[in-house]
Amino acid sequence: MITLLKNVNIYSPEHLGIKDVLIAGGKITAIIDSNNSDQSMVPKSWDVEVIDFAGSSLLPGLIDSHTHITGGGGEAGFATQVPPVAISQFTAVGVTTVIGLLGTDDITRSTGNLLAKVYGLREEGLSAYCCTGGYHYPLTTLTGSAKSDIIYLEPVIGIGEFAISDHRSSQPTYQEVIRLASDAHVAGLITGKAGVIHFHLGDGERRLELIERAISESEIPARTFHPAHVNRNKDLFEESCQLLSLGGYIDLTAFPEGSAEPGLTALEAIEIVINRNLPLNRITVSSDGGGCLPSFDKQGKLLRMDFGSSKTLLETLQAALKAGLPLETVLPMFTCNVAELLRLKNKGRIASGNDADLLILNNKYEITDVMARGKWHKRNGKSVIIGTFE
Repeated sequence: MITLLKNVNIYSPEHLGIKDVLIAGGKITAIIDSNNSDQSMVPKSWDVEVIDFAGSSLLPGLIDSHTHITGGGGEAGFATQVPPVAISQFTAVGVTTVIGLLGTDDITRSTGNLLAKVYGLREEGLSAYCCTGGYHYPLTTLTGSAKSDIIYLEPVIGIGEFAISDHRSSQPTYQEVIRLASDAHVAGLITGKAGVIHFHLGDGERRLELIERAISESEIPARTFHPAHVNRNKDLFEESCQLLSLGGYIDLTAFPEGSAEPGLTALEAIEIVINRNLPLNRITVSSDGGGCLPSFDKQGKLLRMDFGSSKTLLETLQAALKAGLPLETVLPMFTCNVAELLRLKNKGRIASGNDADLLILNNKYEITDVMARGKWHKRNGKSVIIGTFE
């Protein structure tokens, strides 16, 4: 099937205006001025689907760089383990690329299990990758080391989520952190992959101390260290803003409504970094989808638990637009910034030759249609591809 999308208002994320987009073989093959394109661009014998979107906005598919695709949780007993996440829970909300990872439970859940889920999502039409390891040191791996996992296992692009400043972490030392970061960086050089270590940040008083020290005392590039949940409390967020000045990236978590206290919502954090003129191209937003979002007291007792979902990415983007923020300003945090950091070629931008991962946004900021790798997963507001066991 060849598809011609007519009269789409393209945000690449840069605003390109009203254009037509030709898609074939899962790729964007051409972007044409609307007045110059028609079905005569391809032979009449070919099967061409022509859809006129009448000025609706066309965006790159969202990239969720922090998802527990095999399910997270388990911090209040085995019954609290979250089930694996089905494909339509991603595509229905505009997510066309996911990075899976392990969290607190890196024992009953394994790198092999994670890798199998990546392959399953790929078979169903999603672009999926993963990290090796989990919260704890030594890391759980498949081949015996994080470096060899990244080098030999194609979907594995980095290490994570590795926990620091959290009572659930393995209380890693500085030497352990820089050794892991070095392994990730070198494996990235060898393979051309992301080669990052994705950190879980807890509420501990040491906050980003280990990362700041590693950037200042070692030769490892700042981009290697990718801390997540930095908006979980205000002191941590303020320190993470300083990290941007060192050339690092930070990842904001799109917490579910009502669960950001005592920190900031992703939107509040985005508004602050914009007002402070901080480098917006080094800010990413992820959902913690499929993971649990527990709250503990100072003794480590569980007080309450919520669960992450990729829908919070869309909700954050919608809230930003309703607050009057320009789409071309905030959209990179969900798309091309992530692709740039994670070295995901052909992702994050609407451009000729890139993967046809696209979503249509109407004038109410609602997603009506989603395409992943050139196939429709959502049309006219309804999911048309669902997972095997949905």
